[in-house]
Amino acid sequence: MTRQVFLDTETTGLDPAQGHRIIELAAVEVVNRRLTGNRFHAYLNPEREIDIGAQQVHGISLESLQDKPLFAEKAAEFLDFIRDACLVIHNAPFDLGFLNNELGLIEMGKVESVSAGVIDTLKMAKELHPGQRNNLDALCKRYGVDNSSRTLHGALLDAELLADVYMAMTRGQESLMMEVGTSAEMAQTATFNRQQTLIVQAASEDENAAHEAYVKGLKDAVWG
Repeated sequence: MTRQVFLDTETTGLDPAQGHRIIELAAVEVVNRRLTGNRFHAYLNPEREIDIGAQQVHGISLESLQDKPLFAEKAAEFLDFIRDACLVIHNAPFDLGFLNNELGLIEMGKVESVSAGVIDTLKMAKELHPGQRNNLDALCKRYGVDNSSRTLHGALLDAELLADVYMAMTRGQESLMMEVGTSAEMAQTATFNRQQTLIVQAASEDENAAHEAYVKGLKDAVWG
């Protein structure tokens, strides 16, 4: 079973080193390239102001977060959700920087210590489409993913859109792996067939005598 978790955050600003915090965190589960419906989603009280530029991107106000839990109250649940999964994130250094900063503030280690690895889809997209726009909106358009409901950034919606985009980006790789797997299975079957025990049945005395008489008749016809 291949378990992946597609993850996104919204924040108060751009740099956790300047005290910025996570205000929305979402993660959706994909198993064997299918959304399972399992997800983690939380709005969080950052206990600080939100930059105007950031609020214009996600539309989340500090007033709407006053009754929301602190990151510390949701951290254990979040870590349990992503445990042993491969994380897929668009611009992974940004989100991981914020997540590891939040975890560090409450002395709960790092995301990488519980996950099975991280895939950065922005890095993938830049390698596939060098010199082109590779933000999430551009990738949705390029791969035919409907993002008409994305008027503002939102962690849950963006995580789900990213899952659709990633499936489209890697569809050819999946087909290739299926072909390789099929070839390997055929080779294994062929090897097994070659190793099967052969059954040898000896000729009877009458059959041997008839064969010798037939061979003698051929010699007489050719050399007689």
